[in-house]
Amino acid sequence: MKLVIIGGVAAGTSAAAKARRNDEAAQITIFDADQDVSYSGCGLPYYIGTDIEEREQLVPRNARFFKQKYNVDVLTGHQVLAIDSQAKTLIVENLATGQQFSDNYDKLIIATGAQAVRLPIAGSDKGNVFLLRNVVSADRIRQKVLAAKPETAVVVGSGFIGMEMAENLTARGIRVSVVEVAEHVMPALDADMAVYVADYLQQQGVELIVQDAVTHLEGTPLVNKVVLKSGRELAADLVILAAGVQPNVELARRAGVELGPTGAIQVNERMETNIEDIYACGDCAESYSLITGKPFYRPLGSTANKMGRIAGDQASGGNLTFRGGLGTGIFKVFDLAVGQTGLTEKEAKREGYEAVVCHIIKPDKPEYFHGQEMVIKAVADRVSGRVLGAQVIGKAGVDKRLDVLVTAITFGAKAEDLFHLDLSYAPPFATTKDPVMYAGMVLTNALERQRGLITAAELKTKLEQGEAVQVIDARAAKQYQAGHVAGAHNLPQERIREELATLNPAALTVTYCNKGVTGNATQNILLNHGFQQVLNLSGGYSQYSRQFKIKEDEDDRA
Repeated sequence: MKLVIIGGVAAGTSAAAKARRNDEAAQITIFDADQDVSYSGCGLPYYIGTDIEEREQLVPRNARFFKQKYNVDVLTGHQVLAIDSQAKTLIVENLATGQQFSDNYDKLIIATGAQAVRLPIAGSDKGNVFLLRNVVSADRIRQKVLAAKPETAVVVGSGFIGMEMAENLTARGIRVSVVEVAEHVMPALDADMAVYVADYLQQQGVELIVQDAVTHLEGTPLVNKVVLKSGRELAADLVILAAGVQPNVELARRAGVELGPTGAIQVNERMETNIEDIYACGDCAESYSLITGKPFYRPLGSTANKMGRIAGDQASGGNLTFRGGLGTGIFKVFDLAVGQTGLTEKEAKREGYEAVVCHIIKPDKPEYFHGQEMVIKAVADRVSGRVLGAQVIGKAGVDKRLDVLVTAITFGAKAEDLFHLDLSYAPPFATTKDPVMYAGMVLTNALERQRGLITAAELKTKLEQGEAVQVIDARAAKQYQAGHVAGAHNLPQERIREELATLNPAALTVTYCNKGVTGNATQNILLNHGFQQVLNLSGGYSQYSRQFKIKEDEDDRA
């Protein structure tokens, strides 16, 4: 059996390795137009920064490695120009010599990956404007940074790559501005979580410009100025275009391979395309959501490796199948970890779910073991109680909590199930009630209409529209005086019982404290005294003030 794989990064090399394990006699060939294979694409920003010094750390394997270990022929610098699925032949060009030749296959795996989106911006072809997608592009940026020693840089886009480049250019002593066309940084997050990322970036000296776009780049022969739609002008010795990626599907499309609604190659659970004996995997192929069952496009190295293994197994007689995904992602920006899985609140509502959310603000472990605060936003479906997604942000323990939530969501957990997880505990590692358990407790309460939660955005909208809301600030007077929700009555929890006669039990009542616990206790007192509907402010005043940029004394946040 002759297996040909087009593309030799995560998916392609995983496919080759799995096929070889299944079939020692197969002839396996990888064609890749690039000069590097099996490299760490996710490590590229850190090579431009100061964390990765040697190129070889990103590219630990080459063609010789795959020949010696797997008996796989890897031809770098070779681009497949055309696929004839009827004749099962390929036209391949040796990019070094320009020579073209024909090859044939019994099974074909398309793993052509994705390419960085090049925005149609005038001046973007100049020598200090870069896209980051492979090791060669990282080499060019690193060389420019080290040789030219730029003082200022503009990063266009605030997704994973944009955020990581902001960090790593700052680590090189460069003043960085980030321009994002959406209403907030990291558009993949909900706005009430993205604000944590924005605040932290600004603390690190990164300038953020949102709801604006680059119109053109000025300077000769190199760019020295970025001009925005708003009229603002930014000094720039270096420009990074980080507006996302799109699947490399043109070769497949010309061969008659069907594309899905996302624009990536449509595959089934066996990684098969619509053409017999042609498979697709990795960043050029669609995935599908474990929650909605609908196709989605999530170009991640972890997913590419998984897809590649399945494609290689199927092409060599195996029976592995792809089970879908949650689009789980995590990245680091300076010392802040940001993770997300499943549906965000806005996505859940767009999909027709009656989304219920909670915000948990808790340390990853006790303060006497230097615990650091994290924020978990969990999303559930009111009808079924199923957890639909989560976003987690903090300086420590984020990956652990995110992976627990990923596992729970994968197996269909309900909000109440999170509290019953038998999670590990000892003070050096966690609190007695882990933040994930708190999320389960609070999210379960939020599913109850009478004693549920209200988000900061929902409360602010009600107040701005003049709705009759009885808002109770259950914190100490000093904290209330430092900052509070407009119109709130300051009734500390310990006084609430003696002040019941001053309150209207028939009115919609909202309670809050700093982060939610005392607000919840106050909520329960009022409900037990006959108040008809009492909602606790999700995330407390800490979330509300941060979301709406209300200034307060940081020492009063507890």
